[in-house]
Amino acid sequence: MRWRAAAATSLGTAEIDGRQVVLAKPMTFMNLSGDAVAPLYRKHADGPGDLLVLHDDLDLPVGAVRLKRGGGTGGHNGLRSLKERLGTADFLRIRVGIGRPPAGVDPADYVLTPPAPELRGAFDAAVAAAGEAFADIARLGFDKAMTRWNAKAREDSKQCKAPPDPPGGNILLAPGTSSGGSISRKEARPQDDTEEV
Repeated sequence: MRWRAAAATSLGTAEIDGRQVVLAKPMTFMNLSGDAVAPLYRKHADGPGDLLVLHDDLDLPVGAVRLKRGGGTGGHNGLRSLKERLGTADFLRIRVGIGRPPAGVDPADYVLTPPAPELRGAFDAAVAAAGEAFADIARLGFDKAMTRWNAKAREDSKQCKAPPDPPGGNILLAPGTSSGGSISRKEARPQDDTEEV
């Protein structure tokens, strides 16, 4: 697959199990994701069931991958932006667990902090699993893939002990630096949407 810049996204197209898909990585701040996704949604989707969003989730344990159809935003500013710009939150989701921050750490700071070294393997495995879930969705359809992945997640949680709590005090990465931009849940200042990311 080849990626190309297109407005506020990095865009790729591919055929997966005979289905044409458009992959887009918003290059905006996270809380402005809807600005990047809305034009693509209007061009390529017939409805919310044609949009699959991959996102982090504080309410899932580190490394857990679950699928969900629609729902609320759970305080996630990227999902809130999508809901506002699309007029619906009924899109499909691949949720990747990042766990809760340690006591005393602001969730907005936590999501900007790189994973602790002892958790890096769980995060890497979750990213690979999210890719497998995406392939299953293309191959099986969303509902069958959701049943499979959510049952697997429940079984895994019964068999595995939880990873250690992440330590506090990690360095906070600022959007637009070498962290890759597009990771902030904090509200961008009005001038931030014109800054190069």
